[in-house]
Amino acid sequence: MTTKKRVQGVLELLDIHYPIDGTCYLDYSTPYELMIATILSAQCTDERVNIVTASLFKKYPTLEAFAEADLSEMEKDVKSTGFYRNKAKHIIEASNALLSVHGAEMPSDIDELTRLSGVGRKTANVIRTHIFKLPSVVVDTHVKRISNKLGFTKNTNPDKIEQDLMKILPKAKWSDYNIQVIALGRAICKAPTAKCDECFMTHLCKFYSAKK
Repeated sequence: MTTKKRVQGVLELLDIHYPIDGTCYLDYSTPYELMIATILSAQCTDERVNIVTASLFKKYPTLEAFAEADLSEMEKDVKSTGFYRNKAKHIIEASNALLSVHGAEMPSDIDELTRLSGVGRKTANVIRTHIFKLPSVVVDTHVKRISNKLGFTKNTNPDKIEQDLMKILPKAKWSDYNIQVIALGRAICKAPTAKCDECFMTHLCKFYSAKK
């Protein structure tokens, strides 16, 4: 089966099993809150981030409050998400840049987004997907793992995986693929042990075929 046919088959099955409803697994109410939540999500579960941000967004109710936050205090606030020193620093610096450079408005351009402290392509693409509704490929741990298993990429570097997926997926499906694959990864194709016996597309999966 050609890659094009496997891609088409995968996308059709994802649409059937995980209809798109605009789901974002991080809780937020403003663009800058989504930026902060996504920065915190690095090497941390969305569930833990949502617990932390529930109190964080109350303690710092505005972008200005984040920009003016005390670094050591912010480190304590986000400590349970891991890598808290870097994350606290990034949150404060990115908040200041949004105010001083962008007039408190979140940019949509990926180059401008990735100039913000702590905002890599993953975070930028999350913002572009959910705030601006721009087709974007978000390579999180689920997308990385499952795309490799499906044979859509052989790379392990997220930026290279993003480029591989942009080449083989229809642009109109980029954002859908992100959300649907995350749902698949949470429910069935889990790490470290996938529930292959429950999966609806083993006939399209190179990883499964190699096991047989």
